[in-house]
Amino acid sequence: MPIILFDGVCNFCNSTINYIIDHDGGKHHFASLQSEFGQKLLRENKRSVSNFDSVMLWEDGLLYEKSEAALRIARQVKGWKWLWHFRFLPLFLRNGIYNLIARNRYSWFGKRESCRLPSPEERARFVE
Repeated sequence: MPIILFDGVCNFCNSTINYIIDHDGGKHHFASLQSEFGQKLLRENKRSVSNFDSVMLWEDGLLYEKSEAALRIARQVKGWKWLWHFRFLPLFLRNGIYNLIARNRYSWFGKRESCRLPSPEERARFVE
């Protein structure tokens, strides 16, 4: 099952994960980038363990990031499937828009002091 890695202290990221949980039909598992699992996966894939400027998707043994991860996730989420059509835009353009949002997400949406705690029903979908 694909695993979405997200910035656990970002309000925008947490709201996005909440939406995915409610609308993906149980297709994804989740872990924060700050979690032990997230840190291990980042190290194993030679990614920064302290710069959390991208959502990541671990799927079929590959780690996708930025707009590629976002679009691959969106195609599995009710209400967002239409976003998959944007995959035809050049990567530099997609990632440019992604980077603009990522750079400003804390100032636009705020941040939390701690990672999101899933409800008992959601806990099974989170990787420890």
